[in-house]
Amino acid sequence: MSLAKTYNPKEAEDKWYAYWLEKKFFRSVPDQREPYTIVMPPPNVTGVLHMGHMLNNTIQDVLIRRARMQGKNACWVPGTDHASIATEAKVVAMLKERGIQKKDLSREEFLKYAWEWKDKYGGIILEQLKKLGASCDWDRTRFTMDPDLSEAVIDTFIHLYKKGYIYRGIRMINWDPQGKTAVSDEEVIRKEVNQKLYYIRYQVVEKDAQPTTRSAQLNYITIATTRPETIMADTAICINPNDERYQDLKGKKVLVPLINREIPVIEDEYVEMGFGTGCLKVTPAHDLNDYELGQKHKLEVIDILNDDGTLNEKAQLLVGEDRFAARKKIAKLLEEVGQLEKVEDYKSQVGFSERTDAAIEPKLSMQWFCKMDILAKPALDYVLKGDVKLIPDKFMNSYRHWMENVKDWNISRQLWWGQRIPAWYNEQQDWVVAKTEEEAVEEFKKAGLPSTGIYQEEDVLDTWFSSGLWPISVFDGFKNPNGKDICYYYPTNDLVTAPEILFFWVARMMIAGHEFRHEAPFKNVYLTGIVRDKLGRKMSKSLGNSPDPIELMEQYGTDGVRVGMLLSSPAGNDLMFDVAYCEQGRNFANKIWNAFRLVKGWDTVENYATAADLKAIAWFESRFNQAIALLDEHFAAYRLSDALMVIYKLIWDDFCSWYLELVKPAYQQPIARQVFIASTNFFEQLLALIHPFMPFLSEELWHDDLFGSRSEMDCCIVANYPKGGEVNAKLLADFETIQQVVSEVRNVRNTKQISPKESLPLAIKANEGIDYSVYVNHIRKLANVHEVIFVHEKPTGAFSFIVGKDEFFVTVSQHIDVDAEKDRIRSEIKYLEGFLKSVNAKLGNEKFVQHAKPEIVTNERNKQVDALAKIKILEERLAEL
Repeated sequence: MSLAKTYNPKEAEDKWYAYWLEKKFFRSVPDQREPYTIVMPPPNVTGVLHMGHMLNNTIQDVLIRRARMQGKNACWVPGTDHASIATEAKVVAMLKERGIQKKDLSREEFLKYAWEWKDKYGGIILEQLKKLGASCDWDRTRFTMDPDLSEAVIDTFIHLYKKGYIYRGIRMINWDPQGKTAVSDEEVIRKEVNQKLYYIRYQVVEKDAQPTTRSAQLNYITIATTRPETIMADTAICINPNDERYQDLKGKKVLVPLINREIPVIEDEYVEMGFGTGCLKVTPAHDLNDYELGQKHKLEVIDILNDDGTLNEKAQLLVGEDRFAARKKIAKLLEEVGQLEKVEDYKSQVGFSERTDAAIEPKLSMQWFCKMDILAKPALDYVLKGDVKLIPDKFMNSYRHWMENVKDWNISRQLWWGQRIPAWYNEQQDWVVAKTEEEAVEEFKKAGLPSTGIYQEEDVLDTWFSSGLWPISVFDGFKNPNGKDICYYYPTNDLVTAPEILFFWVARMMIAGHEFRHEAPFKNVYLTGIVRDKLGRKMSKSLGNSPDPIELMEQYGTDGVRVGMLLSSPAGNDLMFDVAYCEQGRNFANKIWNAFRLVKGWDTVENYATAADLKAIAWFESRFNQAIALLDEHFAAYRLSDALMVIYKLIWDDFCSWYLELVKPAYQQPIARQVFIASTNFFEQLLALIHPFMPFLSEELWHDDLFGSRSEMDCCIVANYPKGGEVNAKLLADFETIQQVVSEVRNVRNTKQISPKESLPLAIKANEGIDYSVYVNHIRKLANVHEVIFVHEKPTGAFSFIVGKDEFFVTVSQHIDVDAEKDRIRSEIKYLEGFLKSVNAKLGNEKFVQHAKPEIVTNERNKQVDALAKIKILEERLAEL
């Protein structure tokens, strides 16, 4: 068939993705082959494709496609997460547009709307991943609220409760006033915020009306705070017992400004004397540290905030006002009564909800918790013992620190969308844990408690509680623990995810894996970096610096974007994304396409290949095998960016720029059939090699009639992944030298502005032992040299250059500018002397020579000898001039 002049990505992408689906190439069922399994980190049902998803899923697709081509039973399980907080917010917003408020609905009515929203919008991101070329087993698509998966969550809760890991109690938690729910520590994002530090005067209560020793006029104590709106919740002022400034305040009381409630002055070394004024307002209901201080000193707890962040009746002032509006108004009221001493600018870390970006409120609340200390230990051991590898391993220390200092996990959320906690209450507020209402009644009876008017807990479980079961639940490992799927696919091979969820997803999957399967759920965790713009800023909608991935794929082709993303994405390091990378990817696709057109356009003749052609074929075969060995190393170390660069250089430089130029026939002349077959075989192998990175282009060219007729199932996606063979190191080294010679001759042309069409004579003074006579035809062809002679003396009036220890001379028709040539040689000598100096410094360092690997020391000594030889040759040439 005829090949279009230019590659049309859109046409190829639509055609081949549909074909792969039709032929079920992505489908996996257990068989006798070695399994290779990846479970997709389930994106939120609220999500649409962004650059982070692009990077993460491209990496997964590369790994799964390569494994499939290696003959493994590749299974990539896709799915979505119900994302309680984010989805409920979306549903509430949808209802608001319809004039409906959540508070006016029953739970069942609200959930009906939630499922309606999920069914309409929840699958968008998975459809977008198909555009990316994701070769998932779509028949296995799961959702964290599928009936079986939800049942597994409830069973897990009951299991952990019965083992004593889950409990209910009042604790200080992170409260999201916008989402109106608790969030875990890991879902709180710390940000540096510009704030104000308010210096507030608290009047000292003087029972005997005697002035304090500090000053006759000074009958107040000054406290610095960033949160004046919480003063109405103060229950003490704390001083350090060692602070001489406040000795006279011990045992006294002060008045809370504006409301004049008496509170005690307490002493505790927790207070830093050098911070602020050295006095601390203690607000146990609204600060974790204050709460612990309050518990220690048995202080009253006064909660002045409603769930939505407004002030309640206990505040006495500004009831119903939002906390931030109240802050400004309280400051004004304090100023009016003379109790605001001063205000300063102040920077501090403030926690924000990851889901809603609302400022977090510390809040005392009755919640459900999971004890983590015992559960976390096996998940830490898996990593420390190497059963699970973190890639790159720089994340090991932070993982270890977090797991060794883990706190109990707040697992309840004050939402309706999610798995409802299986706890039941009677009219007296006694409670039991049971799967159904009938079982709850039996539990109440067993405990000798009344079972009338029972109702289920309103809260749902944290989304991470369900997604922590993902690698087991997607294979029905809870419902059918001895089933074919779970026993075949578990543990999975590789997990590709982001470092920011290492603790509250990856670690929890390991905890669940150990608890329910007695082994970790995966062997390797590849941690991707953050996609940033070229200025280093994290991509976000608010900054407007994140391109639309779908538009990028439309413009540059999916393969071009995949290559662009991966050319600069080393594991764990942030990717400084620039659209120019996608352009580079598109240009690479066009380069392959044009090279294919060149080979396809050759006419053949039944002549035997020339010796030069056979040498070129042998060289590229060796170079190909060398690249395969390097590729295997990079894939084993998950250096996908490096792996792609190996293939990129192999195709663009070695195959297109050198091999094809070496063997291509003269204009309109035929090529020996032996060379043509070798070239098409090479091309076929290169298409298989690039397929995991560029699936659409490779599949399109794979089916061209250049390769003869193929069966329906003979597709690149399931072709054998190339394996390496013998590498002729001498041949590769020789060709590297020949390439340098050709490049130097071309450089002479450029320097002297000689037309590429004008052929030149070349003289060689060989000193190193390479047999250049074998490569004369290669040099002639690539450098456009009409004559190659071997000399013992330097020809006069020739332009010279050095490759290795050998000298080369090009006689050009123009007269050589002797002064310019002297300057060039002096410049080269100066460079080599600087290079030699650095090498000598290394070799003169006894520690380096003693402790470096022997091959590294030998390499440095070879550099030294080579540099000295080149300097000598150049000095002789300079003397001659």
